[in-house]
Amino acid sequence: MSAPWRGFASDNYAGIHPEVLEAITRANAGHAVAYGDDDETERLRGLVREHFGPQAEVFPVFNGTGANVVALQSMCRPWEAVICAESAHVNVDEGGAPEKVAGLKLLTVPTADGLLTPELIDIHDVRRGDVHRAQQAVVTITQSSELGTAYTVDQLGTLADHVHSLGLRLHLDGARLANAAASLGVALREITTDVGVDAVSFGGTKNGAMGAEAVIVLDGGLGHDIPFLRKSAMQLASKMRFVSAQLAALLTEDLWLRNASHANAMARRLEAAVRAIPGVEVMRRVDANAVFAVLPPAVTERLQRDYRFYTWDDHTGEVRWMCSWDTTPEDVDAFAAAIAREMGA
Repeated sequence: MSAPWRGFASDNYAGIHPEVLEAITRANAGHAVAYGDDDETERLRGLVREHFGPQAEVFPVFNGTGANVVALQSMCRPWEAVICAESAHVNVDEGGAPEKVAGLKLLTVPTADGLLTPELIDIHDVRRGDVHRAQQAVVTITQSSELGTAYTVDQLGTLADHVHSLGLRLHLDGARLANAAASLGVALREITTDVGVDAVSFGGTKNGAMGAEAVIVLDGGLGHDIPFLRKSAMQLASKMRFVSAQLAALLTEDLWLRNASHANAMARRLEAAVRAIPGVEVMRRVDANAVFAVLPPAVTERLQRDYRFYTWDDHTGEVRWMCSWDTTPEDVDAFAAAIAREMGA
């Protein structure tokens, strides 16, 4: 048997955190009522209220695409649209699911750093009431963004206030919400509930779960439709206790924070190491667990024979390196040494 290999392509490549695996095993005892009427899901509800506030409702789902689709569909009527960054995951990495499954129009905005601003949102604040144009209803943001950047608490508050002043709702794609909170040194509710976010797609898979995400509703007016939308979107788990147990484990004894803080620290270690290599250009600030850099294409090709990572932009040669909860300092140092060797070859 070959030795386990290590990659920097995605935090989805990492395995299951032992505490999450133990939680699944504990849940695997006896029978439990199906479809969410079980003790594990009830425990998760309590933990979510602890972390996001007493009004928070949680709806576990299978994956991040499902969480985004269900959340956005609950916030829009069929003729309405969602404003998002051009680089947003809902726009470029979900196979058109928001359009195909939810029937939603995406109104995209180019951004330099993956972050929306009130001014960028205003680009689409036009033609209200025009029957020929999909009507804007929701703004969705990603925290941390697809470019590894994180909104500050003040930025989020300003953005939420502006979104609501336009009569729109604010959805947060939190596939890496834990990494953003760890980077900012804040609690989960400080960058969601307290700043005025209406609904969150809460990520667990990238933070040590086997496969568990959730829609968390913070605006009480949205929760009524989600059970029906979740079922029709094929995101209702019959044996939900095993999905809920994973999320509950992450929200217990700050496992979410421990995992995210470690991944972020490994990204900072990698950033520091590659900045010292002549010819490697780090392109973006490292707010969470992603490092973006430009390498010569030939170097990228050679490195990818032994290490898996994504080429982010084929035109510029920009690549993305992701660190995860189980990335070790030795992993980072070995990878940085390989980059240095190839750059000098």
